[in-house]
Amino acid sequence: MLSVTHLTKRYGARTVFDNLNLSIQPGEYIAIIGESGVGKSTLLNLLAGLDVPDAGDITLDGANLATQSDDARTHIRRTRMGFVFQAFHVLPYLTVAGNVELPLLLQKVAANERLERTHAMLTAVGLADRGASFPRELSGGELQRVAVARALIHRPKLVLADEPTGNLDPERAAEILQLLKDTIAREQAIGILVTHSTLAAQTTQRTLRLTRDGLFADKSTT
Repeated sequence: MLSVTHLTKRYGARTVFDNLNLSIQPGEYIAIIGESGVGKSTLLNLLAGLDVPDAGDITLDGANLATQSDDARTHIRRTRMGFVFQAFHVLPYLTVAGNVELPLLLQKVAANERLERTHAMLTAVGLADRGASFPRELSGGELQRVAVARALIHRPKLVLADEPTGNLDPERAAEILQLLKDTIAREQAIGILVTHSTLAAQTTQRTLRLTRDGLFADKSTT
């Protein structure tokens, strides 16, 4: 599970949030919404181990990110986390299969297993026939499917999605949101969607609103 307790983050004299608490179980998919500048990106960076809190703990699968070394946090990100971003971040010089396979390559998974799992994941996201294609040959919706496949192929404990449909039309956005929901449930991962979209938030199991006073259940998406 993911447990956040008494989390505090400051930048100089500015307190972004103080005494923030959150608990999420495997298989649970939540949304975090809030006004611009309230600290959603800061919270995401802390959950990803890209930044450290001034106080409090972030525990994922028994490891406290707040007390780990930089190298240990990097290892945790590589092995236990998956990321989906609005801008896709696919590598243009790799094929679709090469992009999806990359997390397994970094983990030194055997070649035959990489091939098998890459094919299975591409099939799951509806891109089984596009493995040899390059990103420039894909539509925006297809590129986001590649990003989702890459985020999930190594079976992460935590999936962080930051405005993953911001660049997509409503039809493609709905497909990607459903795909995220289904794959997180199937893999029993923990899913966190950070979004400005009320419609996107409604695809998750619960929505929390981040304010300067903490995280609270949001009524507008129920």
